[in-house]
Amino acid sequence: MDNGFVEMGRHRQSLQSAGRPILDRRCWLQVGTIGWLSAALPPAIGSQRSCAGETARSPVKSCILVFFYGGPSHLETFDPKPLAPAAVRGEYQPIATAVPGTVVGEYLPQVAKIMDRLALVRSMHHTMRNHNPAAGEVLTGRTPAGGDQELLADDSIPTLGSAVSFGLGGRAHVLPFVALPYTIQNVVQIPGQTAGLLGTRFDRFQVTGNPNLPGFQVSALQPPTNRPPSDLISRQQLLRQIDTLPLAESAAEMYELRQQALDLVSSDVSRSFDMAREDPQVRDRYGRTLLGQSLVLARRLVEAGVNFVTVFDGRTNGQNANWDSHENLFPRHRQLIPPADQAFSALVDDLHQRGLLDSTLVVATGEFGRTPKINAKAGRDHWPDCYTVVLAGGGVQGGAVHGASDRIGAFPESDPVAPADLAATILWRFGIDPAHEVRDRTNRPIRLAEGKVLTTLFR
Repeated sequence: MDNGFVEMGRHRQSLQSAGRPILDRRCWLQVGTIGWLSAALPPAIGSQRSCAGETARSPVKSCILVFFYGGPSHLETFDPKPLAPAAVRGEYQPIATAVPGTVVGEYLPQVAKIMDRLALVRSMHHTMRNHNPAAGEVLTGRTPAGGDQELLADDSIPTLGSAVSFGLGGRAHVLPFVALPYTIQNVVQIPGQTAGLLGTRFDRFQVTGNPNLPGFQVSALQPPTNRPPSDLISRQQLLRQIDTLPLAESAAEMYELRQQALDLVSSDVSRSFDMAREDPQVRDRYGRTLLGQSLVLARRLVEAGVNFVTVFDGRTNGQNANWDSHENLFPRHRQLIPPADQAFSALVDDLHQRGLLDSTLVVATGEFGRTPKINAKAGRDHWPDCYTVVLAGGGVQGGAVHGASDRIGAFPESDPVAPADLAATILWRFGIDPAHEVRDRTNRPIRLAEGKVLTTLFR
């Protein structure tokens, strides 16, 4: 699809809404006999591209990206430095894992048990020191055009889920990309959450709500209460009859999008949002927290075929308690790490037990790490110069550690990795060529990702 970014967003309404899922009823175009359905769904267009050097390894079907907003400390989690000076090593003790010689922080006991299914990239780095541009770089794989002072959303660069949705083309699910349980805000909506120049047809289906609450539902998928199920069947039949008539290109596109909307509300994925269908014991394993139940929902979605799910963790049970720990880091991380340890380890275990781990790539990251030196307020400040990303599933070589930080966790000592490399790797595992070029609004060619694929991390 050579025109790529050009004019992909025409005839689309903005999907941003406050306090409700982005594809809510205001975003459904009120057209024709479908009425309460619309053309807001991202269609599966484009073409599959093979990556140069791709082996016989089967592409993954799905990816779950867990984004820990605020910047968890790598020194207290996945890259402890027990031999460093006290001003660096902090209060926590390292603990052994299922992989001899690999240690993690003491508040990750459940993750430690499954380290043989995980891979650590301990040499991630970039140059964005503020939350907004740093998140934008990690979520897109590209440095924001305005650099470290880019506090407003950059509309040009697509988030990773949108790039995957575009790159999959006809292989994409009827609902390719979901983000939950909220849109991240830091004064403004942080960059890296939209489809950018790919257009809103490749945007996320934004779920806004707490899956941990009784009665949780996604209103965009609920038909009006006075419409019986037979109504949907009759409308589908009528749409099929209309599709046999000659149509102008724009009208044909509209009917195609409406058909996708019908497919969505009548598909298994629609039922996946019904958390009441989940086994309570499974939900307990993940933890009855916002993050825990968001990861349960993510698993349900990939089980139904959704290709990409981004889960944001920056709140604790609805409260603003993200990972930004400039003060009193140690009690704050004692609050935040255990729920993440329980939820993340349960997700990996659950995917494994259901036979979904090989076909699902799981990535856990923040926008940066924390400073090696503890500050005067017993906290650590922003540190993008070196931090850790965790991968699981999708053919990941369990127990692998890629790269290393120096003796105080300040800079990569070997095999440095950038967000662009992570982006290229995610695309590659879907069988999408990261070097595939699309065109921006000035007709300038842009690759889907500029980085180097981390092939050594995979079996």
